Parts: sequence; C-alpha cells; structure tokens
Amino acid sequence: MSTLHEAPAKVMEYAAQTVAYVERALGLALEYDSDTLPLLDHYLREVPVDKPEAVALVVLTAGTYFGEVVRRRIGGRWEASADDPQEWRMVLPTGVSFSPAGFAAAAITRAELEDLDTSLDAPPRMRTYLAEALARMGEVTEDDYYSLCGRLDTIEHVHEVLVAVAAKLLGEQDGSVDGPGELAGDDPEPEVEAEVEAEVEAEVEADDVN
Repeated sequence: MSTLHEAPAKVMEYAAQTVAYVERALGLALEYDSDTLPLLDHYLREVPVDKPEAVALVVLTAGTYFGEVVRRRIGGRWEASADDPQEWRMVLPTGVSFSPAGFAAAAITRAELEDLDTSLDAPPRMRTYLAEALARMGEVTEDDYYSLCGRLDTIEHVHEVLVAVAAKLLGEQDGSVDGPGELAGDDPEPEVEAEVEAEVEAEVEADDVN
C-alpha cells in the first residue's frame, strides 16, 4: 500500500471550503473520491471566468481538494512550502508531480495557462517514460482532457505505468530480470509495487534534501 503522508492543515482547510461551496451550490456533498469528482467538474464549469477574484479563490480551493483526492487514492505528499498556495505541488510515490491549482484553473478556463503549470513532471530519470506513457494514451475530447476526472484518469494511468517501469529497472539493477522490457508490460504484484514506491519516494525525498 502507498505511503499516506499527512496533508498540511492549510491544505485541509482549503479543501474543506470546496466541499462547502459545492454542497451549497449543488446540494450534494463531495466525498474525496472519484465517484463524486464529477460534481466538482460541474461546479467548475459554472465559475464565471470574467470575475478574476472568484476564479483565483476557486482555483486555490478546488486545486487543493483535487490534490487531496489524488493523495488519498494513490499516496504521495504535498510540497506546500511556497508562499503562494497556487505553487503548491502534489508529488506521487513515483516522483511524478503536478500543480493541483494549475489543473483546477485549466478545468475552469478550458485552456492551457501561461502563469500556472498544467503539466505532469517527473524526476529526470523518469521523464522519458512519462512522455511515452502519455503518448500511448488514446485521444480524448476537450471536455474530458480539461476535466478533473480526466486528469485523475491520466494520473492513475501514468502512476501505474511508472511503478511497473521502476520495478523492472530495480530488478535489472539487482539482476532479477534481464532488462526493463516493454513500457506497457504487466503490472507488478502489490507487494512489489509497495517496495518500488517506497524506494522511489525515498530517492525523491533525498534529492529534495540535496
């Protein structure tokens, strides 16, 4: 099972605001899961893009809520040390990271943004595999691409692929396999996945310290 780091108190505060906003607007409660995430996408489609202050507030709160959904489903940790909360990032156990605020802003505007990061990143050694995993995904509609539901599907797919890649690379290092094999090969067993995630996450945290 993936390591579940605690979320900073400020993240939980902003995420709770999103739950309150959506329940007040739609009469339904978000549950920090994929089943209720479409409610947030529906809410974001109604945000008036001609009101910058409202957009900025929702980007922050909805972004932290989405980051929490990902953290609870996959594991990972918040990088929330930046003074500007819109620069906070979610780092998955594989080292893949993204800006939750950037994804929320793109869901509202249906566009890539210059002032917020709307892409997935990974440690240098994994970026090629990340790019290949994204390239292998099928075409999606514009609505699905910018929706938080669509982003979650992409994140989960990339995470599974990179866990499998990391398992093969680690196996190659200790001599247990002949080579990394195909990128889209079989997923590792759960206990292998947990071991790989723990090792990759430790490496990422060590890089942060250095």
